[in-house]
Amino acid sequence: MNLRHILTFIISSSLFLLSFTAFSQEENSNSKSDTLDIEQKYGIRVGLDISKPIITMFNADKKGLQVVADYRIRPNLYIAGEFGYDDHTREEDYLNFTTKGFYGTIGLNYNVYENWLDMNNEIFFGFRYGYARFSQTLNSYTVYQFGEYFPEETVTNPIEFDNLDAHWGALVAGIKVETFNNLFLGASVSVEKLFSSKQPENFRNLFIPGFERVYANDTGITFNYTISYVIPFYKKRK
Repeated sequence: MNLRHILTFIISSSLFLLSFTAFSQEENSNSKSDTLDIEQKYGIRVGLDISKPIITMFNADKKGLQVVADYRIRPNLYIAGEFGYDDHTREEDYLNFTTKGFYGTIGLNYNVYENWLDMNNEIFFGFRYGYARFSQTLNSYTVYQFGEYFPEETVTNPIEFDNLDAHWGALVAGIKVETFNNLFLGASVSVEKLFSSKQPENFRNLFIPGFERVYANDTGITFNYTISYVIPFYKKRK
């Protein structure tokens, strides 16, 4: 089973669980009074992006760890963020480089899913501000030659660029499904726009920790697949 199949299975399972719990909630809501008092949990939810260790198992050039967290401040509103580390080696047409560094994001999630009874599933939309501090190492590069008279020359003397940083914004959409009491599986996608970044001399940032691959017009897209646990501090009646 390859990496794509594993990640597809995770998100498909999450969607199935969300549909199943929604059906169960509807059955329960039809059998109980509308005046039933429900207590909603308020607390911090922490977890991990499980896709990063899976990717590392299949590709030794990609190492990383991401911690995710959110805190419920209103019935449908959460302060949310991520913190992580990336060590990523990439091969392009004429160069090979390694990016290492830490990143963090902070923002809000709004849950648009209407739960029945005491369930806490989410279909959410939100935004993030992200910041990364990192280094780039140009491991090797090939000097492009016009024509075929002179052979291409590959330089293998690594060059390291330290103290780089980047700022970006992102729009986020995703789901979280409570599979067991207080335990959630989640999946989300982020569409990002780079605000600014400190570039190495004569070398563009093609990968940024947290932002990941930098595409045309300084845009990016990332996915995460999470498992998390909520630690309830208190409850409010609904």
